[in-house]
Amino acid sequence: MSEPANTRQLVWDLPLRLCHWGLVIAVAGSFVTHEIGTTAFRWHVWFGYATLILVAFRLVWGFVGPAHARFGSFLRGPRAAWTYARGLFSRAQPAAPVAGHNPLGGWMVLALLAILLVQAAAGLFANDEIINAGPLYGYVDSEQSDVLSRLHRQLSDWILIAVGVHVAAAFFYLLVKRENLIGAMVTGYRRGLPAAAAIGGHRVALAAAIVAVLGAGLWWLVRTAPEYSLILF
Repeated sequence: MSEPANTRQLVWDLPLRLCHWGLVIAVAGSFVTHEIGTTAFRWHVWFGYATLILVAFRLVWGFVGPAHARFGSFLRGPRAAWTYARGLFSRAQPAAPVAGHNPLGGWMVLALLAILLVQAAAGLFANDEIINAGPLYGYVDSEQSDVLSRLHRQLSDWILIAVGVHVAAAFFYLLVKRENLIGAMVTGYRRGLPAAAAIGGHRVALAAAIVAVLGAGLWWLVRTAPEYSLILF
């Protein structure tokens, strides 16, 4: 017997949802503090730390988190993604509902994580060509830092594009497909799915332990970094 259309099933665990919205805040904060300028550099660094830890957590969570958080549950090949994409606009063969990320959304998640990881990591070695530099600037020479600084800036445009596509897709599902994916990422629940789609728990203790280890590792890396003097001619 099929489940009623209004039945709610828990599909997104709490740590994943906190990571998702935490990244929204961290990335937005990074852009805002960059636009403010050198006076907000300290805050820009802290938002960068948050982005790096959250992305690293999401990568780890993709292997040890609940079912729908795992990469193995939603990463599919190009054929599956193309078939799903065609089904989005086909009445004859509509795309089947997916409890977690669909084949297209899965690749968008991976692309966003990859861009954010590289951008945040590059920022650790970058400089603003004025007076400020990332906490790991001492590990590289000025030319290497300049290369990473350009990469850090250039990836900002790609992040804006990727985020724009991500948001547009969420509103497409909301307004066209009548699936409230935004609300599901807030509450964790989705409707109209079979009982088997529900996850068994949140694994909050495991998530907290992972974040603590990642945070401690970043703290140690920054604290033990060589001192530097930023002299620009």
